[in-house]
Amino acid sequence: MVFILISNVLLISQGVVIKNATNCFTSPQAAGKNDYIMYALQLLGLTVFSGLFMFLKRQTIIVVSRLIEYDLKNEIYAHYQLLDLNFYKRNSTGDLMNRISEDVGRVRMYVGPAVMYIVDTIVTITTVVIFMWHESPQLTLLVLAPLPILSVMIFYVSNAIGKRSTKVQEALSNITSIAQETFSGIRVVKAYNKVNHFYDTLFNKAEEYKQKNLALAKTEAAFQPFLAFMVGLSMLCIIFFGGRMYAAGEITSVGNFPQFVFYVTKLTFPFAMLGWVLSLVQRAAASQKRINEFLQTKPEIVNPTEAAFKMPSKIEFKNVTYTYPDTGITALNNVSFTIEHGKTLGIIGKSGSGKTTIGQLLMRFMDVNSGSILIDNKELKNINLKGLREHTGYVQQDVFLFSDTISNNIAFAGDFKPEAIAEAAKEAAVYDNIESFPAKFETIVGERGITLSGGQKQRISIARAIIKNPSLFIFDDCLSAVDSDTEQQILSSIKKVTKEKTGIIISHRVSSIQNADEIIVLTKGEIIERGTHTQLIALKGEYYNLYQKQKLAEN
Repeated sequence: MVFILISNVLLISQGVVIKNATNCFTSPQAAGKNDYIMYALQLLGLTVFSGLFMFLKRQTIIVVSRLIEYDLKNEIYAHYQLLDLNFYKRNSTGDLMNRISEDVGRVRMYVGPAVMYIVDTIVTITTVVIFMWHESPQLTLLVLAPLPILSVMIFYVSNAIGKRSTKVQEALSNITSIAQETFSGIRVVKAYNKVNHFYDTLFNKAEEYKQKNLALAKTEAAFQPFLAFMVGLSMLCIIFFGGRMYAAGEITSVGNFPQFVFYVTKLTFPFAMLGWVLSLVQRAAASQKRINEFLQTKPEIVNPTEAAFKMPSKIEFKNVTYTYPDTGITALNNVSFTIEHGKTLGIIGKSGSGKTTIGQLLMRFMDVNSGSILIDNKELKNINLKGLREHTGYVQQDVFLFSDTISNNIAFAGDFKPEAIAEAAKEAAVYDNIESFPAKFETIVGERGITLSGGQKQRISIARAIIKNPSLFIFDDCLSAVDSDTEQQILSSIKKVTKEKTGIIISHRVSSIQNADEIIVLTKGEIIERGTHTQLIALKGEYYNLYQKQKLAEN
């Protein structure tokens, strides 16, 4: 604001020099032969120093706006990671990306150029009016007479721009979401020959975005001609009314005419920028509103304590019931079981029986609707969540690998030596596959591991859990894409690494869980059978039927 004030005072002071120079040159008797040099140097000096402070004001505010953009992006990104899984189920990735990129960019334009031009406009108008008023209060009022009309016009245009800016941002989020989803599922799109369908979908959304952008552009465009007309009226007032006042002797200095014309031209740019600045402000307001929607979203799952976490001797599910809020499907209904430290629990059941939900509840990706999960008789909700997850090796059913080297994907949990990474790969029966690649462990996997087979991705994710050496292992149907020989090799390794540790193996294959200390059979979210493999075979119930069918299929 200091730089803007100094820059404008120096700039507007040129009008006084122009007045004095005009008076001097229109009065030959008063003009000296070197006066024009003096006035030229005065103008040059005012212009140079005004430009210097103009540079400083832009350097200050633009740099600060970039720092604010940096902070805001980091704040949003950090907040995204605090939010629970249900939040990500409700919101598309494209919309999340748009808010942290496009919306933050629009906010930066507000805190940078928009704020600068708003302050600049206020200071410029104030300075010009003071200088004009000092010369002729009457002519100043005549020159400024059209401005109230302009203010009313600005108010209505501003409201219209704000409403249309919000619609434009929403339309852009739709485009981003569709594009992101198409690229993520490109193999499915091509396999089902739906390329044209998705092209048409994006084309329609792009057409909608274009129309909303054009409507916004038309509103903004209407402002400029109207502004030029108002400036023209001010010029007309100077020539017509100023001329009459000069003829009547109310104005004695002919230099006031070029001086006032200079001042009006200096008012033109700030008012010309008003439309653009108002557009920035309204777009930023719409974007900040969208950003705040997420920043003000409170995570449903929070860490209740930072107290040191000790791996428990007992994990207990006590009458646990969970219903997914989005679908209304009851995944678990009054489920109870206990896992002692050093034991392995096998969970088996058909698709949709609630197996995966048990692992997600234990990792506290969501909280139970009723019942309780106890860690050494303490509610899971009161346990240090970070500590629990740090001490758990969780291999999810939906394998995710990062677009990085195989080595970094395995060592994701921490800083591990190459020897440890290689040993984990051997335990997961994927070492030979990796060694067959030209770059070996430095092979870059594609997005989500697209360059690897399903079995290779599963085994790398198992290696990622093994190298962590956690106290609790959760394997969620992570052997579905490997053959029976590889499965037995991995299970042998799992048995070795989970020795004296707690393990949960979730699977729809009997061969994966038959060596567990206890097995529970789930159907429609309820436990219908439990016991060891031998005991369940002797029951000749659901587990026995699954075993016979799978054995027949293998044979």
